Amino acid sequence: MFTRDKLLPSVLIILFLIPSLVFSQNTSSDSFDNKLIGVAREIMASVRTCALITLDQTGRPRVRTMDPFPPDNNLVVWLGTNTKSRKVDQIKNDPRVTLYYLDNDNSGYVIIYGIAELVNPQDEKEERWKDEWAAFYPNKADDYLLIKVSPEWLEVISESRGIIGDSVTWKPPMVFFKTTENR
Repeated sequence: MFTRDKLLPSVLIILFLIPSLVFSQNTSSDSFDNKLIGVAREIMASVRTCALITLDQTGRPRVRTMDPFPPDNNLVVWLGTNTKSRKVDQIKNDPRVTLYYLDNDNSGYVIIYGIAELVNPQDEKEERWKDEWAAFYPNKADDYLLIKVSPEWLEVISESRGIIGDSVTWKPPMVFFKTTENR
């Protein structure tokens, strides 16, 4: 039979241990998220192209190869496109997009699920310009448009870096980002 004198030390020990267990789990999770983000950045920086997937007016996915800029500190990805391209209308209709990066050694990939925004101010376009694009945009001021993809979450697989999916479901490790709705 427990008395108050015997119960109080047990309760205090439990109350002392619970916060340390919770915080150690969060730190571990944050550490793993940081590892995944680091690997994602490494893969994204090492490849020349990625695939941009948009949804057309019927909801069918449309895929094309793109020449992205390296992701910024928040893993936002910038891309350039023609103002008259189908992807512009598709993003206007539904801004949910997916970016797919295949690792150079084919041992892994990064997928970013995000929200696309069309950006047209001239100073932004000048900041994000590649000279090798000149032939595609003879009238850069009118024909060139930016796509800004803000990540909602990402998935990473990289066998060569020890990051693999669930052994049963193959579900890849994911990192979720704060969206503008959650800020």
